Amino acid sequence: MPPDTTCRTVRQYSGAPILDEDMRKFLEIADGYCKVKNCVYARYGGRSALPKLYPGYTIQNEMTRSGLRESMKMPSVYFYLAVFDALGDIKTQWTRTRAKVLELTGKNEGFSREEKHYLCFLLKVGNVFEAVLNQSEVRLPTEIQKKYEEVAALVDQERLNRYLCRQVRKYHVKLHTDQTFGFTLSERAYRYADGGIYISTREKRKRVFVPLTDHNQYKRQLKVQLFPEGHRLEIHVPVDVAVKKHEDYVNQTGVSMGYHAMLTTDQGHRYGEELGRYQTEYADWMRIQTRTYQRNRDDNPGRKKYMDKKRRFTERLHSYINHELNRFLETEKPKTVYIVKLPGPAKGGGNRRINHSISMWQRGYIRNRLMQKCKEQSVELYEVLGKGISRECSVCGGTGSRKDGYFFCAACGYQEEEKTNAAKNVLNRGLAGRIIQ
Repeated sequence: MPPDTTCRTVRQYSGAPILDEDMRKFLEIADGYCKVKNCVYARYGGRSALPKLYPGYTIQNEMTRSGLRESMKMPSVYFYLAVFDALGDIKTQWTRTRAKVLELTGKNEGFSREEKHYLCFLLKVGNVFEAVLNQSEVRLPTEIQKKYEEVAALVDQERLNRYLCRQVRKYHVKLHTDQTFGFTLSERAYRYADGGIYISTREKRKRVFVPLTDHNQYKRQLKVQLFPEGHRLEIHVPVDVAVKKHEDYVNQTGVSMGYHAMLTTDQGHRYGEELGRYQTEYADWMRIQTRTYQRNRDDNPGRKKYMDKKRRFTERLHSYINHELNRFLETEKPKTVYIVKLPGPAKGGGNRRINHSISMWQRGYIRNRLMQKCKEQSVELYEVLGKGISRECSVCGGTGSRKDGYFFCAACGYQEEEKTNAAKNVLNRGLAGRIIQ
């Protein structure tokens, strides 16, 4: 990626209904793409394939020699993209597994400091991690080998190696996908022309023309998403966007996220005050539709109206969120934004209607869009741990109480709106964390 740029995804849409025969050809590609990915997941998703994952050309050669592409009659432009797409997913899954084991190691009070250090060393150094899982000899460069021997001499290696293997067996899973409505295109597999795009099929020298709603042309790896019921497709394109720099963006801003008001700043400014109403309306409609569908499933002829209205609800929410985030940046002019790091959603118990509404909260989308917009506007974004942040006084640091949306501190008499107090705490913790760093 060029300097002073960031990546974002733009979408292109088919401009006319796709013929059944053409859609069948696309679905055949997507189905083959899915089968190749599942084959790679099954063969190389385990510990024995760890030495082959980087850079992945060994696996590519093995898949070529396997004869799978010839038996499926799948073009190479799709086959090898599917292979490397699956390898990327496997690498990501191993990263998740390491992160999970590292988290458990840190929380385990039964380990001494030296034992935790040894386990962290195993998880951080790829060659050692692979050797321990596969019970093979550890071979490292001289300097790292000496460090490994120093760390290992202080602990019971066999016991800790067994612990690592147990945790990996417990938390690492081999991937599988049933997604047969999408595939990736390399530059050799498509050509823009005549107000649309020509996409390669499984037939040699045969391409299907799809008219598009715009005349933009790209030379990138594209992602095609198929919608057979609507006889349409979407093309997702990663593009480089120039990062904007603003001399007047100089403020430090603490932000508290909420369900009803999307963002509240440490100055008490609110953005997205209608979000709660939109989300509640959407959640109530979804709950009613789900109950109705379950009751009349046998007699239900289709869900086209349901999907159309659901899409309209989502588009309205996302449009409103993006508008308010733009207004937030233009108004606050922040150089640095501090935002609370929220925990995952609660599971089970409580009021079902409230739980359902919270599960429809667009906080993940809000966070992702805020991160993207901050990158594009050269704004730094920091996450702050939010434990106890709404009960802590932003003036004296004491513990207060909340009532009717307001915060009260008995120690210093401070009283303010709850969300504003929380946003001030986010800012205070963020500034203190940066000073410590």
